[in-house]
This record gives sequence, structure tokens and C-alpha cells, in this order.
Amino acid sequence: MNYSYLALGDSYTIGEQVPLFENFPYQAIQILRKQFIGTHNFFAPEILAKTGWTTDELLNQIHQTEFQKKYDFVSLLIGVNNQYRGKELSIFATEFEILLKKANAFADGNTAAVFVLSIPDWGVTPFAADRDLKKISNEINQYNEVCKDICLQSGSHFIDITTSQRIDGTKDEFLASDKLHPSGLEYAKWAALLSEKLIQLLK
Repeated sequence: MNYSYLALGDSYTIGEQVPLFENFPYQAIQILRKQFIGTHNFFAPEILAKTGWTTDELLNQIHQTEFQKKYDFVSLLIGVNNQYRGKELSIFATEFEILLKKANAFADGNTAAVFVLSIPDWGVTPFAADRDLKKISNEINQYNEVCKDICLQSGSHFIDITTSQRIDGTKDEFLASDKLHPSGLEYAKWAALLSEKLIQLLK
């Protein structure tokens, strides 16, 4: 059995500032490979993500990219740059819903194979020390509520990584060198949550 995985997003999906194999899509696949030795073959994740992308920029790139006919799993993590740039929440909601529909289509309509990860709160990191932390946190909460509601309506999975990330976001070992993006240790936690869902799907 061969399995393919498409990961859509921004810097949190590519793993800005960390080696490729430490981002959460690669770490999730490594967990699956160990779990299903000899019975399942997992291809390396196909990643469409770029640091700084907003929902509309990800959508534009999707329209310019050739994909496989279908993927066995799809993940989506997007929105922090919408919040960072002060874009309207209503516009984000519209574009996020379009993105999730595309993610479902990439999974050949199998919404149970689509996983939305919540948006991390960059306001807890040292990078944001001189910002309005309460405002950032409140806006991230609003964005995540939109993601969760749209996700649950679609029948896809919503994975909350923000709650634990807020605890880790002040600790050096969970941060990359820019003191903004996560380290491989933080991504390992996200990968564990994602792979747990994937293992349930495959059993």
C-alpha cells in the first residue's frame, strides 16, 4: 500500500529556520513509517507552502501548480500572515473556505483525510515582545474559531496545536534561531498529534 500526503500552508508548514526533515509534515511521515513497517509505504510529503503566504497567495499558487490526481492525506495550516497584515477576518473566512474545499478535492472528496491545524500564536514569542500581545492573541483566537467552524462543517479534522504552542512559545528549546518560528521540538508535537489522527484513519 502506497500513501501520498499533500501539505498546504505557509512558514509553519515548510518549517522556516529548521532543516526540512524537522518540519511537521516530514516528522509525521517518519512516525507513520515506523508505525507501519512492512505493511504501508509512505511517500515523502508534497509541500506547497512559503513563508509569508496569506490565504489568497496560497490560492493563487494552487491555481498555478500541477498536482497528482489525488492524495491520501491533506493538511492545511494558513492564516497567521492574514492576521499579521491586518486583513479582514471576513475575507479570510471566505478564502479559507475555498482552500478547504480544494483540500477536500485533493483528497478525492474524502473529508476524513483532511486535517486543519490551528494557527500558532506568534504573540507569545520573544519576537513579539514590543507588540500588543493581548490584541494578537485575541485575533489569533478569532481566526482559529473561523478555521474550526468551517472545518467541522466540512467534515474534516481540526487539530489544536495553539494551546500547547502558547506554553512553549517562550522557551528557547521550542524556538528557532529567529525567536519567532518553532524549532523541530515544537514541530514534533504537532507531528505527533497529526500522526495520531492518521494512524486512526489507517487502522
